[in-house]
Amino acid sequence: MKIVRTIEKYVPPTFILALMVAHIGYLILSPILWHGLQHSHDFVENFSSWQQALGFLDTMDIPRFMIGIVLLFMAGMLLLKTRIAWFFSLLLLSCIVIVDIAIYRQITVLAGYSLITLLGMLIYWRRFDQRKLASTSFFAVTSIASLIVYSMLGTLYIGDQFTPAVTDLPTAFYFAVVCMSTVGFGDIIPHTTAARMFTLTVIIFGITVFAASLASVAGVLISQNLQRIIKGRFSHMTRKNHYIIVGTSSLALNVYQGLIESGGNVTIVCEPGNKQHYPDHADVVEGDPSAVATLALAGAEKAKYIVALTESDAVNAFIILAAKEVGGADTKTITLVNESQNMNKIKRVKPDAVLSLQLLGSELLVRSLNGEVVNHDLNIDAFFSNGESK
Repeated sequence: MKIVRTIEKYVPPTFILALMVAHIGYLILSPILWHGLQHSHDFVENFSSWQQALGFLDTMDIPRFMIGIVLLFMAGMLLLKTRIAWFFSLLLLSCIVIVDIAIYRQITVLAGYSLITLLGMLIYWRRFDQRKLASTSFFAVTSIASLIVYSMLGTLYIGDQFTPAVTDLPTAFYFAVVCMSTVGFGDIIPHTTAARMFTLTVIIFGITVFAASLASVAGVLISQNLQRIIKGRFSHMTRKNHYIIVGTSSLALNVYQGLIESGGNVTIVCEPGNKQHYPDHADVVEGDPSAVATLALAGAEKAKYIVALTESDAVNAFIILAAKEVGGADTKTITLVNESQNMNKIKRVKPDAVLSLQLLGSELLVRSLNGEVVNHDLNIDAFFSNGESK
């Protein structure tokens, strides 16, 4: 266990599992691709029909080829810790193990490797908890494209077992889409058992992939909207006796983290599109930080402190003016001064406290150069100025 924990400190288990899934995909693809390269010359020089060109493939090579391709795509999504990639990787790895045991009646090295990877994914299933719209959309597009390729290759491989025979790509694409959508016009009919079984797999996979793709995308959209509604209402109810931090600077992030660790109730106000600087669970209000409506939405009337920590002194001044207009009687305002020459200008808007990191840093340096001990007993309040102009 100590070895496992040591490895986890340097390499995340999700990364290792994604590499293992990608390696399994490569192991499945490599013999098929190598076999194809060996016949590439004949394909180019003596191409007469798609069925002849694909004749070097075995019956199981096409589904194995598609499983390998999909596993490579899933490995990329596993790096993003997406839950849907975890589920389908688990399903494909289970298929590899079951096929080897049920059809080949033996556990090959690939099946054993897949079983180990499968167990690892089951152990660390909690790590794959992301449900993002971009990743689910990518999954949907990849799944549908993979199924179309599988359907086209299979149709061309057994093209003479259909009536009429399928011998070209456009017809194979048409038949694949018709089967996947379960429309079934009946103009192309499988007349052998192998062709009928293949057509059934396309129909079943089509229903499954379309349903899973639609559910994955719609599920994320609905979940995000519900979370936004619930979070917004809950946050609005609990915004009382809290801290409002305005800005996304490094100082703002550190202050937020410190207040959260000490048990404080914090609401963030930032420009639209800057929410990603804070954790997903943070209570964030996006809008113009210097607007009265934005601060009111953040609960300025019931806030303990409104702290302006943007990187612009002008914006900080306007934030304090808006905070004084919408804040409650007991609400205190603190602003950061980025440029020390703007200190007197900031004091004219009369915040309750003004902090200058430049003055603080220079004072600490002077004390250190003079041989004074700088420790935790340092009175930080001495470096805050009140808001009254000199």
